[in-house]
Amino acid sequence: MQHHFDDILRGLFRENPTFRMLIGMCPPLAVTTSAESGLIMGLATTAVLICSSTIISALKKLIPSQIRIPAYIVIIATFVTIVDLLLKAMLPEIYKILGIFVPLIVVNCIILGRAEAFASKMPISRAVTDAVGTGLGFTWALTFIGCVRELLGAGTLFGFQIMGESFIPWKIMQMPPGAFLTMGLIVFVLNFVEMRRARQFQQAARHQIRLVGKEAAKS
Repeated sequence: MQHHFDDILRGLFRENPTFRMLIGMCPPLAVTTSAESGLIMGLATTAVLICSSTIISALKKLIPSQIRIPAYIVIIATFVTIVDLLLKAMLPEIYKILGIFVPLIVVNCIILGRAEAFASKMPISRAVTDAVGTGLGFTWALTFIGCVRELLGAGTLFGFQIMGESFIPWKIMQMPPGAFLTMGLIVFVLNFVEMRRARQFQQAARHQIRLVGKEAAKS
């Protein structure tokens, strides 16, 4: 059970595909003009990731190693097609915003990477929890970027007006440069916090070593 919990936490934070691994960067930069579009894109990717990882893990002993990558792509493409049709039927307005990036989930390196590195080597339960963690990590990252860009670029959040009438929208946040700027600032802050924590840990460790050394010298 602990392994499953660790799998989820790893994808959510320690190995977040967007903010830590920096892979599958097209959706975070292209479709996060609003929080809603980021959330829907993240959930769509998560659904494909969970379903494909489950099937790949279940069939790992039946898929010849020589054709495993094409087989994985066929499996992933099947679920992408299902998600694509569902979004088109149920959320047509969001589907228009996401556009070509929904079909491009097929070649998202996050999904193919987890299939090759994890799902194809682990039991189904571990493959599912890994997919859940990675997918939700990707989802919250896209949603967070979308929140920042929508709030600063339009003064709204999930379509609701947040900023007052005097607020002047930063139009650049709704443009491609705004995506790069937002992404860069978030990664910078996360890395700064991580480095600060590591430095504090090192200082505490050195202090502990000095105390142990003094006690040993006295004895």
